[in-house]
Amino acid sequence: MEARYLTGPFVMTPPSRLSALGNQLIDIHIRLREQLADLRDGRVPAADLRVHCAAFCTAVTRHHTAEDADVFATLAAEYPELTPVLDELRADHRIVADALVRVRESPSPQELDTLAALLETHFTYEERKLVDALNRLTSDKDVELQLD
Repeated sequence: MEARYLTGPFVMTPPSRLSALGNQLIDIHIRLREQLADLRDGRVPAADLRVHCAAFCTAVTRHHTAEDADVFATLAAEYPELTPVLDELRADHRIVADALVRVRESPSPQELDTLAALLETHFTYEERKLVDALNRLTSDKDVELQLD
């Protein structure tokens, strides 16, 4: 099976497709899950593991930064009832950020397993709580979910 590596920046949300932002969030999460599986399953040569872990960690950090800085603010303005959920997700982002630091420093199987468990819980909760609201946003909202 061919490994899927992060190769450069790309934005997952063209403005004309904003109405499907929730679906795009799921797509981003799927790609991140696949990339993490590659790191965990030995598909990345040992000599390259640290570099690919760093690229993966950067992608997750940028994705969460975009959510915190842009997406969550838009959701809070449109759907104030989501504020407690958004606060929980921001707290999750800080926990994941700590795990990402550990993976960058030492991409061991244990650290990758810990990160995988954290991200799976986070992604599942985020998708369950936000996808419908994201899909209801109108095209006049300028929001991007990033993965690079």
